[in-house]
Amino acid sequence: MGSIAELFFKQVKEKPDKTAIWCDGEEMTYGELSSLVCRYAAYLKSRGVERNDIIGIPMNNSIESAALMLASAAIGAGLAPINPTLPEEAIKTAFEAGRVKHIIARRSFWKKFTFNGSTGLRLCLDGEAEGCDTFDSVLSSEDRIPQMDGITGDETWILTMTSGSTGVPKPIELTQNNKLKRIEAHIRLYDITENDRVLAATPLYHSLAERLVMLPLTIGAESILLPRFTANLWLKCASEQRVTFTIAVSAQLGQIAQLLSSPFAPDITGFRSIVSSSALLEPHVRTELIKKLKCDFHEMYGTSETSTATSINFREAESKQQSVGQAIPEADIKVINDEGEGLPSSEIGEIAIKTGLIFNGYYGQRELTDNAFTQDGYFRTGDLGRLDEDGYLYFCGRKKELIITGGINVYPYDVEQAVSQAEGVKECAAFSYPDDRLGEVVALAVVKEEASEISERSIKLYCAKRLADFQQPHYVFFLDTLPRNPMGKLVRNKIFETVRAQEA
Repeated sequence: MGSIAELFFKQVKEKPDKTAIWCDGEEMTYGELSSLVCRYAAYLKSRGVERNDIIGIPMNNSIESAALMLASAAIGAGLAPINPTLPEEAIKTAFEAGRVKHIIARRSFWKKFTFNGSTGLRLCLDGEAEGCDTFDSVLSSEDRIPQMDGITGDETWILTMTSGSTGVPKPIELTQNNKLKRIEAHIRLYDITENDRVLAATPLYHSLAERLVMLPLTIGAESILLPRFTANLWLKCASEQRVTFTIAVSAQLGQIAQLLSSPFAPDITGFRSIVSSSALLEPHVRTELIKKLKCDFHEMYGTSETSTATSINFREAESKQQSVGQAIPEADIKVINDEGEGLPSSEIGEIAIKTGLIFNGYYGQRELTDNAFTQDGYFRTGDLGRLDEDGYLYFCGRKKELIITGGINVYPYDVEQAVSQAEGVKECAAFSYPDDRLGEVVALAVVKEEASEISERSIKLYCAKRLADFQQPHYVFFLDTLPRNPMGKLVRNKIFETVRAQEA
């Protein structure tokens, strides 16, 4: 199929005047985007960026971010996109794990953060910052398609930052070949063509948006990138940009369905197909969306490490409405016990996946990578599920203690590490609390020090200064003790039961 950049430049040659990408009211044709990509590539090479170097980009969704993805692909460099709202130490730790050598960011980032470990280029995209090149350096670079003869596709291209149970970063390494295989699979699975307008409405520091932005640019379709998600903004964009395809997280779709019930909701019946991901979509929401949009409606299951592993079209599989579908052609799925042994159909266990779309490993962490697989090569997802006799997978919850709020992963340990340092807190535990809008949100159980006068308000104010927006606790409960087993280990799944009993 060729490299990512080669496929993009092929489309540039064939349709230079077609709109390639739209974001926040700004759009570029394939020719205009190519010019920006070429200038970025020339600038990066002139500043000493080499194949397999990692560039950190703590940036929000923008055309510049998409152009950087293509430019890095063209010269064989890698990108480590990361949420710019994370605390400074979290970003530093992630960049250290990803061996980031160069950093490209906006002025707001450079005003707040300093990195002594970065030895390469520093670029400020929207003004001047101490020790940084300005965007003029990019604009003055050569507008010529770079030579890509030495690019094999096996170079590290994207590091998606996630964390383990200890909060230690686990950079998910994806090569261009990894991404291309995933793009090919989704084109076949959802019949995506050059006539589609594909919407990405999740952050570009997550693998879903990366895929949705790049896919259309490799086949001559149109990439629609939402700068940030609100249900109103999503609906407005989908209507005005005449979006035909998207993969959305279920929490987003729940909010969208609510607004669609209004007689003043915009017309978004141009959709050909919608895919729900990240968490199970409530059946009544799915029914409402299918009724109103009259398009193919899919649900998929997968992980950042495996990509999509199952898919179901609910308009075609009426008897399997509670499942997340059958394995796609590239994947094989089984349900295993703790010893890695396969379980019979209908028995719940850990979902394990063997797929041609598998990631390249946790960057620089070979032992962690090896431990993520069974002896026969299946990736352990940490999720629970069951398979029926027809091979349909039913998702049954998470084995890990991950909290997914609005499609973004929150690790309890990260929240606890911050809150445990607050004055008056004896111990604390973060846990998932159901939420109609976001699917689930972060809640805190806190045991006070004796005579402490801390309150829910003081805890939330403390967290506001030390945690990212998506990590903020929506609820704070004060308990006399945290539930523990006889070995003294925290029984996290008992906390919700305890606080609900307290609320009653």
